[in-house]
Amino acid sequence: MKIRGKVWKFGDDVDTDVIIPACYLNVSDGEELAKKCFEDARPEFSTNVSQGDILVAGRNFGCGSSREHAPLAIKSAGIGVVVAKSFARIFYRNAFFIGLPLIESEEAVNGLSEGAEVEIDFETGKIENRKTEEVYHSRPTPDFMRDLIKLGGLVNYVREKKFNLR
Repeated sequence: MKIRGKVWKFGDDVDTDVIIPACYLNVSDGEELAKKCFEDARPEFSTNVSQGDILVAGRNFGCGSSREHAPLAIKSAGIGVVVAKSFARIFYRNAFFIGLPLIESEEAVNGLSEGAEVEIDFETGKIENRKTEEVYHSRPTPDFMRDLIKLGGLVNYVREKKFNLR
């Protein structure tokens, strides 16, 4: 499982209010949330992001409230993966539950610049800058979590695996 896209770079402590402002919490449609994603911090984001682009950020990405709207807005905007130095615990869980892949790699965050073309291999943890050919590393994404991503999140995973939850 690989993804290739352009880097959108953010700093440390990007909270869920920055990702999707609280005034949109009454919206549950992903396409509508995508239009408002990062509207205060990066007004051009929603109109310029492309399917499969890669969001790169510093420490504590997704801190703040536990709103599931934040990873949904990012995924619906077209972001294929978020690479950060670290993630807020609840954001991490919510992202995988809706099928948004996350990768922790301090060296990739330190080495990648805005606009870089990057390819990520989830099975090996290899992160490659396609222009400079620099290679960074992360832990490979475990099989179970890759299955969550491939199937679009936890609900689809449970349906596919036909777990008896009664």
